[in-house]
Amino acid sequence: MIVPNQENLKVHFAGTEQVNHAIASTAAGANYALGTAFPFVHKMFKSGKLDDKKIIKQIASQYKHYILDSGLFTLMFGSLKGKKDEAYLDKWYECLTDYVLHEQYTGTMVEVDCQKVLGVEKAWEYRIKMKEKVPNRIINVFHFEDGSKGLDRLIEFSDYIALSVPELRFMKKKEHLYALANYIKNKKPEIDIHLLGFTEKSKLEKFKFCSSSDSTSWLAPVRYGQLETVAGNNHIKNLKEEIWSERHKKWVQVKNSQFPLHKTPDDKKYLGTLTFAVEQFLEIYKDTAGNQD
Repeated sequence: MIVPNQENLKVHFAGTEQVNHAIASTAAGANYALGTAFPFVHKMFKSGKLDDKKIIKQIASQYKHYILDSGLFTLMFGSLKGKKDEAYLDKWYECLTDYVLHEQYTGTMVEVDCQKVLGVEKAWEYRIKMKEKVPNRIINVFHFEDGSKGLDRLIEFSDYIALSVPELRFMKKKEHLYALANYIKNKKPEIDIHLLGFTEKSKLEKFKFCSSSDSTSWLAPVRYGQLETVAGNNHIKNLKEEIWSERHKKWVQVKNSQFPLHKTPDDKKYLGTLTFAVEQFLEIYKDTAGNQD
């Protein structure tokens, strides 16, 4: 769980809505993770049917703290990018909240932060409705469209605020991150702050007063072949077989005990390398962001 004023930043391994990724991070000892609701809500959006598998509930149960993203970022800027009107996002909101209730997911979730496409007041409409509809702790997201008065309003309303680091990077205002986080914390010391898409090693220590962050950086070895370790950067082709083979055994153990119905992929090196990557990132995060227990 996230403890107020903990003086260490709990880094969440993002991408764990995929069972293979969840097993790898769990096998390596990760306690904090984030997954997107996108594939589950999108399926429901198209079919109108609720899935009874309760995958996210099972995945989330493996961690001390789990964050479920609304899937809006993927919807707007990922595989289905394009302008979505109000009726479309109204339906997405309803599917998301119905899914969370049906799934019996009780962890933390991210709101439908639609400021960039439908405006600030529509985001507030979803925000208030969501707080009334679901029992979950909700992370409210600040965007520059909110403005300074909107930020103060959000601080007063919320107990968990997220700042979008990719947005700051895109707007070339990344240097504002520290000032924004400090402002929020000084205004409301008990509030939790989440840094979306943020795991820069050189900066993590500076933000230990925040509560949490997330990133998919740990997936770089299987995406690009680059493996970041405590000893320095390397390429997965140089990873010795005994290293990934031993981690693959750990992966299989977790899979068999926690996800017995999940089909095991044939690529042992992929799964072993992924598990090893989590181990390495955990050590890096402990050195820079603080205790990850």
